[in-house]
Amino acid sequence: MKCKKWPVGVCSWSLRTDVAGVAKAMKELGLRHIHLGIRAAVEDSSGKVMETIKAQKWTITSTMIDFPQEDYSTLDTIKVTGGVVPDAQWQQNHNLFMGAVLATAGLGVKYLSMHAGFIDESNKAYVEKIYSRIRDLANIAADNGVILLLETGQESAKDLRHFLETLNHKSVGVNFDPANMILYDKGDPVEAVRVLSPWIRHLHVKDALRTKQPGTWGAEVPWGDGQVGVKRFLDVLEEVGFDGAMAIEREAGDNRQGDIKVAIERLTAACK
Repeated sequence: MKCKKWPVGVCSWSLRTDVAGVAKAMKELGLRHIHLGIRAAVEDSSGKVMETIKAQKWTITSTMIDFPQEDYSTLDTIKVTGGVVPDAQWQQNHNLFMGAVLATAGLGVKYLSMHAGFIDESNKAYVEKIYSRIRDLANIAADNGVILLLETGQESAKDLRHFLETLNHKSVGVNFDPANMILYDKGDPVEAVRVLSPWIRHLHVKDALRTKQPGTWGAEVPWGDGQVGVKRFLDVLEEVGFDGAMAIEREAGDNRQGDIKVAIERLTAACK
């Protein structure tokens, strides 16, 4: 499936099943592109998960690595547990990332996405640690022909742009998630596309409603039911010349496959 010139896929983790289950769902949804969660393959010493992945007739637009300690229960918990932030898990996560890079390269995939963790420039020692760790991971990615994509989330587009400009690494880009700008209450996703456009290589199709209580999560909703704005989002992608792929992500609700089908229908209507 394509929306205008952009391939449309799905985030494998949205379906909450194994590789075979993802394959079945994708067939039912009529999708062939996928943003693939890779941790299960990295942690599987038997190699069977990777074998099953390789047997699929998918186009993997990006892989994704998450980390075991990440706790999304509140904004405060993810601030201290997200990405490369926790010191106690750094070596474990470094090893996981290395495995994810090798798996990604082995699949012939160009991009590997992750959440870096909260970037706080006000704390010099803290942010120097983040710069150092992301640079380390980006070097590993570069050495293996992979580009690391940092997902939008806990900081504003302006702050993330400053981080990227300062880091100045050719193997670092952005996986843009418009709903995360709303869920974390970090600004307008359409304006954020303009700010981050030089780095956006891949994106999520996800929607949300902003919180009415500062310091708490917004609410994720099916694509088209939230505050992203389907038409204005697609229009700004054309405006900035986005030329990557998009993956439908649904991380809430009791009927995720049904909500993904709704997103496909709404994208199809909007992309005519």
